[in-house]
Amino acid sequence: MDLNDARWRKSTRSGASGGNCVEVADNLAGVVGVRDSKDPSGPALLFGPATWRSFVARLPERR
Repeated sequence: MDLNDARWRKSTRSGASGGNCVEVADNLAGVVGVRDSKDPSGPALLFGPATWRSFVARLPERR
C-alpha cells in the first residue's frame, strides 16, 4: 500500500522526551497505519479501522 499521502501524528501515549514514540495515520481509506517515529522510512503496521478502534478502546486510562 502506498503511504505517501499518510498524515502521521505522534500518539498522545508517547513520551515528550523523544523515547518510545508511535505515530498513527488515520487519514487513509480503509486502514490505520502505525509506525515508529524514530524510523519514519521503516515498516508500518496496517490495521482495519474496526480492529484499531477495538485496540484503542482496551488501552488503560492515562493518568
